[in-house]
Amino acid sequence: MGLGLYGGRLLSEPAGDPAEADFVVDARSGRVLMGHLGWSGSVRNRSTGAELPLEYLDHPPVVPAACAGLDDPTRCAVPGDVVEFTPEFAAATPSGAGVEVVLDRRGCVLRTSARRGTELMSGQTSLQATGQDTAALLRVADGGCLRTRSVLTDEKGEELPLRSGLFGVNGRYRLTRDGRVVVPAGTGGFFARNPRTIAGTTKDGRIVLATVDGRMTTSVGTTMDETAAVARALGLRDAVNLDGGGSTAMSVRGQLVNRPSGTAERAVGDALVFLDRPYRGG
Repeated sequence: MGLGLYGGRLLSEPAGDPAEADFVVDARSGRVLMGHLGWSGSVRNRSTGAELPLEYLDHPPVVPAACAGLDDPTRCAVPGDVVEFTPEFAAATPSGAGVEVVLDRRGCVLRTSARRGTELMSGQTSLQATGQDTAALLRVADGGCLRTRSVLTDEKGEELPLRSGLFGVNGRYRLTRDGRVVVPAGTGGFFARNPRTIAGTTKDGRIVLATVDGRMTTSVGTTMDETAAVARALGLRDAVNLDGGGSTAMSVRGQLVNRPSGTAERAVGDALVFLDRPYRGG
């Protein structure tokens, strides 16, 4: 959910919610980019030039309720989704009403199906469409090879080239920006005291990760304002709040060094892992 960037491969696009705060590290240089990233995607037929925008990456498409029972999905007149899938998504792509086009490593069409759900081999990708976009996808994919394009942009609108060595995860809300606390005012459980995960950089560019335990009698956690105060106290000129709560965990050399709030470590979708050796790709 939200940005997922692994070794230069974008497997999950940034969320549209402006509260998302992305944390991107260049493993080759150690430089960090923070902020809410933008994304646009498209699929284009190389021969005909026919083009269609993508809504998501590795994200189950929504099937319009009015079209779920149609025998022919191309008869649907309600807008749906167009999504690109990679083998990393799962053992199989999402099944259900709609159409699916499977591509080889060159982007050429291997097969099309009037139902969604298939197993992808290494190097293959697929495109799924629901609603009235089913007919549009079949037209674009007809008789040729396709080019899918994903573009990430920073907060200035400048493109962030997807190259080997880039890794990124998403958080929610910036904590500090240029040394200033920038957490918005808010109420409710998210802004109350919880376990927290902080990622940020000092003035001289050092990367700092910190976890704050909570939801225990021995450690109550921090509010969002207090989390920002911790970040500033650690000398973080720029910092973001990553996933917290029961997902807050830190291990060093294989040993858990904090106390997660649940009964056990929680399985999470991604993590930041620092290895004390030069990045060699992969």
